[in-house]
Amino acid sequence: MDRNTVTGLILILLTMVAWAYFTMPSQEELQRRQAQQQAQQDSIAAVQRADSIARARQQQQDSPTAQTEEEPGEQTTGMATLSEEEGNGQSAMGIFGSASIQDTTQFTVNTPYYRATFTNLGAGPSQILLKDYETWDNQQVEMIKDTTESTYTLGFLSSENYNIETDKLVFEQLTEGDSLSLAEGETSELRYALNISDSKRILYTYTLNGNNHQIDLDIQFQGLQRDIIGSTVEFGWESPLQFTEKDPSQEGVYTSAYVYTGGEMEQLLLSEPNREEQNYNGTIDWVATRTKFFTQVIKSETPTEGALLIGELSGQTDNPNTEYRYQSYINADIPESGLVEFKLYTGPLSYHLLKDFDETAYDMVDVGYSWTRWFSDPLVRYMIIPYFGFVADYMNIGLAIILFAILIKLVLYPLTKKSYRSMAAMKELQPKMKEIQDKYSDDPQKQQKATMKLYKEAGVNPLGGCLPNLLQLPILITLWRFFQNSILIRQEEFLWAADLSAPDYIFSLPFSIPFIGDQIAGFVLLMSIAMIFQSRLTGGMGGPGGGGGAPGGINMKAMQYIFPVMMLFIFNNFAAGLSLYYLIYNVVSIAQQLLIYRQMDNEKAVAEA
Repeated sequence: MDRNTVTGLILILLTMVAWAYFTMPSQEELQRRQAQQQAQQDSIAAVQRADSIARARQQQQDSPTAQTEEEPGEQTTGMATLSEEEGNGQSAMGIFGSASIQDTTQFTVNTPYYRATFTNLGAGPSQILLKDYETWDNQQVEMIKDTTESTYTLGFLSSENYNIETDKLVFEQLTEGDSLSLAEGETSELRYALNISDSKRILYTYTLNGNNHQIDLDIQFQGLQRDIIGSTVEFGWESPLQFTEKDPSQEGVYTSAYVYTGGEMEQLLLSEPNREEQNYNGTIDWVATRTKFFTQVIKSETPTEGALLIGELSGQTDNPNTEYRYQSYINADIPESGLVEFKLYTGPLSYHLLKDFDETAYDMVDVGYSWTRWFSDPLVRYMIIPYFGFVADYMNIGLAIILFAILIKLVLYPLTKKSYRSMAAMKELQPKMKEIQDKYSDDPQKQQKATMKLYKEAGVNPLGGCLPNLLQLPILITLWRFFQNSILIRQEEFLWAADLSAPDYIFSLPFSIPFIGDQIAGFVLLMSIAMIFQSRLTGGMGGPGGGGGAPGGINMKAMQYIFPVMMLFIFNNFAAGLSLYYLIYNVVSIAQQLLIYRQMDNEKAVAEA
């Protein structure tokens, strides 16, 4: 690498740092922006509230039945009663609203995997708490919370021209009692009904089991063929999933909505404050929303017509107070039998758990760029995941990562050896190449022809040093993307790292550095030191063996520090497990480099003897 290249890289790095520093808003500017953002959100909320009240009033005026049935201040009895606003909403749903009862009930389901609270307001779960997982502050993971109604809702257009949303209707709980517990292998049913008349009703049947995170839902429409326009219903998840990690900005990077249709997965991911809807037509395999490590998926067992994804961000993604609200809906046809079947999954983004539900759902886990997925998907599913599943019973995950890095380097050793030998051969030709450059300095064509002739006579491929490294890139990219959002290393401790899926900051700075922040991660720092040592080794191994580098010079010395520093900037806020992997990867590379150089020195000594 010549002086101009090194100088160019240094200038690029300095330009990036300077640009980030001078464009970084001051604390006062950040506070002003936050205040403006909050004011905008308050204005939007005020307008939405005003619109909601106006619509409710208009619906009341348009519905004589509602006006006559509704009595101001009317109170009902039962475990709990609906608010006035909820009652108004029901009155605006025609015969379906009239079928709603007033008393609300709750039903608790305990399995080895979760505890769910079902409510008859919408006939679905209002809280789901996972038993095997904790948040970063050691609280049990709540997929949804603080809701008083079902997070699942069924929507359709009635023949009375009302938009019906079942999460606003109070069903009758048909299952007796208020709780049930299921052990491994046990199943049970939970049933609700919306009784419209003696011959018309909507019947919900949840089939719960103690084996996994799945719930089956059968919805039976009885005598309602003429009351639902188009015989089409929209079923979806409304409540936003709760964040579980310490850094909401990092978790927000992965929070999004998905649909799988036509053999391909589509994603709705917003990167700036906005609200966006995406509609899809045709057969839908499933829809989902996810956070960094958890997801909810809806799959229809009956014919589908389309899907709807909705995403909404209340602020910038680097603002920890930004709210991420993603919703997913699937449109299903009501067959002549009147039975619509759904399968629901609410739990971790675990390959083995999702595989039993629908293997394509694991595509939500980021394992690489689109052009590397042909390679990264099988690598993750058939090599990395089985490896960690096997060794997890025998060692700490941190040790498993170290062993994995060593194994990868051993597998790639033939490519590494070829790369170093090729680079050494090129350096052997440096004096002759310099002679050619001096001889044909005024004739580039002759210079190039003489250089290629030299390569041919020496049996050297000028790309031999970089091609083996390029072949390793798909593996490195796959691990880089996968370790950042894999639940395999979540909340796994190793040495000073409390969670290998989060940065392992070991000390704080009195100031903030662009791209790095005000904290330095331990494994990243060690990785950068290892890279400096490796660079110095590459540049300093001269001598008779030919295994060393060319004379260092100022350019190579500068490069010994530029790339490690760049890696510190890039990796500092990534998962500690990823940094640990690359730390060991570089340490093993140094050992292999020393071994290869020694072999080459011995071979040259034998040849000269």
